[in-house]
Amino acid sequence: MFLTLATLLALAAPDFTAKDLHALKRLADPQLSPDGKWVLYQQTSIDLGKGRNTDLYLVAAAGGAPRAITSSPKTDAQGRFSQDGSRVAFLSTRDGSSQVYLLDLNGGEARQVTHLSQGVNNFRWATADKLVVIADVHPDCAGAGFDDCTKKKVSEKNESIRVYDKLFVRHWDTWEDGLRSHVLWVDVKTGEATDLTPGDKDVPPYPGPDDFDVSPDGAEVAFGRNDDKDESASTNADLFLTPTSGGSAKKFGAANGYDGLPRYSPDGSMIAYHAQMKAGFEADRWRLMVYDRKTGTTRNLSEPFDRNVDEIAWSPDSKTIYFTAGDGPMNPLFAIPSSGGAPRKVADGHLTQLSISKDGAKAIMALDSLQKPADVVSVDLASGKISRLTSVNDAALAPFALRPSESITYAGALGKTVQAWITKPANFDPAKKYPLLVMPHGGPQGVWGDSWSYRWNPQVFAGAGFVVLTPNPRGSTGFGQAFTDDVTRDWGGRAYEDIMKGTEFAAALPYVDKEKVVAAGASYGGYMVNWMCTQTKRFKAFVSHDGVYDLTSMAGSTEEQWFSDWEFGGPPWGKDQTQYQKFSPSRFINQCTTPMLIIHNDRDYRLPIEQGLQIFTALQRQGVPSRLVMFPEENHWVLKAENSVLWYDEVLGWLKKWVN
Repeated sequence: MFLTLATLLALAAPDFTAKDLHALKRLADPQLSPDGKWVLYQQTSIDLGKGRNTDLYLVAAAGGAPRAITSSPKTDAQGRFSQDGSRVAFLSTRDGSSQVYLLDLNGGEARQVTHLSQGVNNFRWATADKLVVIADVHPDCAGAGFDDCTKKKVSEKNESIRVYDKLFVRHWDTWEDGLRSHVLWVDVKTGEATDLTPGDKDVPPYPGPDDFDVSPDGAEVAFGRNDDKDESASTNADLFLTPTSGGSAKKFGAANGYDGLPRYSPDGSMIAYHAQMKAGFEADRWRLMVYDRKTGTTRNLSEPFDRNVDEIAWSPDSKTIYFTAGDGPMNPLFAIPSSGGAPRKVADGHLTQLSISKDGAKAIMALDSLQKPADVVSVDLASGKISRLTSVNDAALAPFALRPSESITYAGALGKTVQAWITKPANFDPAKKYPLLVMPHGGPQGVWGDSWSYRWNPQVFAGAGFVVLTPNPRGSTGFGQAFTDDVTRDWGGRAYEDIMKGTEFAAALPYVDKEKVVAAGASYGGYMVNWMCTQTKRFKAFVSHDGVYDLTSMAGSTEEQWFSDWEFGGPPWGKDQTQYQKFSPSRFINQCTTPMLIIHNDRDYRLPIEQGLQIFTALQRQGVPSRLVMFPEENHWVLKAENSVLWYDEVLGWLKKWVN
């Protein structure tokens, strides 16, 4: 039998490891210059043991070799062209905190624009000499001296104690410090800043860093804000308008759920945004809305379109709105007339980070897949043709001969079709049998898309010799809102059955060793692993990362109260505690006998460490083989590359131990 060159290369491919994963360049945030000739993007490089660095690069929109325009050892990111394209404003930590710097593309050194005591979180160009900036301010500080006042308040704070009179107490991975993000009006020449949104509210609200925009004439800012009394139990952010000259804010987006991502039309007549209609549900479907600034009326453009409208961008003539939306496991680019009509798919693939050229001919985006990390691409808006503008990781990835993941479908609970991915080792031999690794995703409203990940990367697990199954059961996004809703108040029901049916489907494949099946997951995926351990003996070993163990104690210690309220029908002290009891792994832990690795991180305030400690304690006391690994510096994720390498070592070491 004669083997093709591609087969021979694959058979000789080295294993793709976590160290190889973090050696790759990370491209993000492509921005097209006003004249359409250049694309600006940020590129992050990691040197294990020495840290990471992000710089800004330019590449010709017609293709060519990229060149770096910053080279600071500190982070330079989020580059934005000025309106005439002659300058780039960007965020840099070269002065310690994150501040706005300005670089003249005709030559010269970058100049620091802002000197705000708490740094800068985000910004937009407003006019040739003004910026709109998002920065933290103490709510008691207002007027001309707001930043000096904020600095003084922070310096006077007693760091040895924390006192709170309301929720939030902490969020994601930080304790609340009393500061609020505000919209500032900043003079580019002097750095002088004016607070446009004073008061005790975050603008924009968490978690929407891009929930603001500035009108084309620079006279007005649109922004999101949550005015509900208890922010921890509310997803009801609304949209407001305020003049950049100062004045009171006017509400214009007020759906029952979250209104966000406002984007002014180029002619200034309209604002597109996306909105959720259900209060308290963070995974409700995002609709595309258009607000008419002259008439004050709002239209819902996408109600019949059963997909989540994500990123939004206008055509230069203001007649078309382009947007991305999860469609199954993909994230295509769509277009819809701003006057109304049916959306049409422009280009397929996992496309993100959307910007449209001034001539309306192309979109500049990022494209990634389960086989390779993001590149900057150009999308022809007439034909949908995608052209790659960067290929910085091609040479590094070539020796590994990574295989594209294969999309499969199978019959889940009640015969419902479920989509999943199969990822095989590069050196895959169909005559051999491989252990199977099943990886439920988090959320539970999430998706295993055709996208690259630096945290849970199927190619690294395949490189370790596993066939990897990544299923999209009930609760997954991209398959219609009813499918997403089908996990609520049914955490261990149909979604569990979907995953188990997928496990048996994959285990029956001729190249899978059906006796060597393991599972690993994080967050809701960690919950599912904990639940599976109490419900089945099918698996040889489990890995639970920051997983939910006890639903009642999780609801009392997590920060976002709206989540458990929605998922389980109210707080655990309410009238109906059925869901907290029915699907809590803690109630059935005496039935869990499968070896388990538990990983939990000290700064995870979404699912605090008591969840991991409780299940480890229960397993240890029952004599179940178990191991606890803690990362004191990490939050819900493991983000530091050095910690990530250790994480993969622990996870793969544990899984291999029980299948070898």
